[in-house]
Amino acid sequence: MISKIKTARIKKGLKVRELAQLLMVDSSLVSKFESGVRKPSRDQIIQIAQILNIDAHELLIDWLSEQVVEQVGYGNFALEVLSVAEEKIKYYKKSELLIINKVNDVLAEIDKLKEKLTQHRALDSFKIIEALELEYTFESNRIEGNTLTLKETDLVINEGITISGKSMREHLEAINHKEALDFLKELIRKDADFSERDLLLLHALILKGIDSKYAGIYRDVQVMISGSRHLPPQPYLVKKQMEDLFFWYQAYKKDLHPVVLAAELSERLVTIHPFLDGNGRTSRLIMNLILLKNGYVIANIKGDAENRMKYYEALENAQVDNQKEGFYLFVAQVELEALKRYCSILGI
Repeated sequence: MISKIKTARIKKGLKVRELAQLLMVDSSLVSKFESGVRKPSRDQIIQIAQILNIDAHELLIDWLSEQVVEQVGYGNFALEVLSVAEEKIKYYKKSELLIINKVNDVLAEIDKLKEKLTQHRALDSFKIIEALELEYTFESNRIEGNTLTLKETDLVINEGITISGKSMREHLEAINHKEALDFLKELIRKDADFSERDLLLLHALILKGIDSKYAGIYRDVQVMISGSRHLPPQPYLVKKQMEDLFFWYQAYKKDLHPVVLAAELSERLVTIHPFLDGNGRTSRLIMNLILLKNGYVIANIKGDAENRMKYYEALENAQVDNQKEGFYLFVAQVELEALKRYCSILGI
């Protein structure tokens, strides 16, 4: 790992001082990284990989293997420890393998339908897209407790009609989600990468007129999620964990299947729960940003009681028990159904 960092820095034409400035650390620390006196942190490894155009996955494996050797040492004892660890990993992998195989099967089916859809995009129309986006706004808000019906959501967004008996917040949630979706589509049109600035602007649209103090701002208070075993991090950890999220995205965005990347990014964001309100809507918008950027269609998670419960259970299993494959499968199945319906509407 040490030689890889130094070789990549020299190849990039960077001096130790220049790399240190990019990492926002002292030059002496970079020298210690390269000499092996000090080990970079996990986050610094991802930063270094990004700056020096090194494969982050490969560099992390080197880094973790060195960490393991430092912990267990050498000799027969170390080999025993590694042997036991290997058996445990195999045991856990067996239980995950069935789900992973299911995920891969669904992804294969998704990509076949995506290819089919790509060949018939000429049949697409603004009216179809508009109707499906309206359904998405309706369902995403329904997950969060908004009581507007699909027709009422249409009247509020497209006709500017006020619905009697519905709160101002519910009206704003519909209007704001439509504006946030338009902003998301503009990012895709510009082929812009997902950034922290974009995330904050997106969230600001979600809470516009609802909570001006916290719109587009990370929370500064601790929160609890009603009915969930997951406890979001303390507010002083949010900024750092969000930085980690964007480092992770840059490191893995080219390695993961877009559907898995979309699911993982959404899950990581809502697990950090960086905002006081609007985390669910924002995380689902980011999920669909990744899908749409890669030529897929909107994965519209339904807001009825049954589907909402399935969504929350899969999400909680990922957050609390680290069983992320189940959440991948859930999102993949939603995307598969969305593609099937899209193709059916187009008659292909």
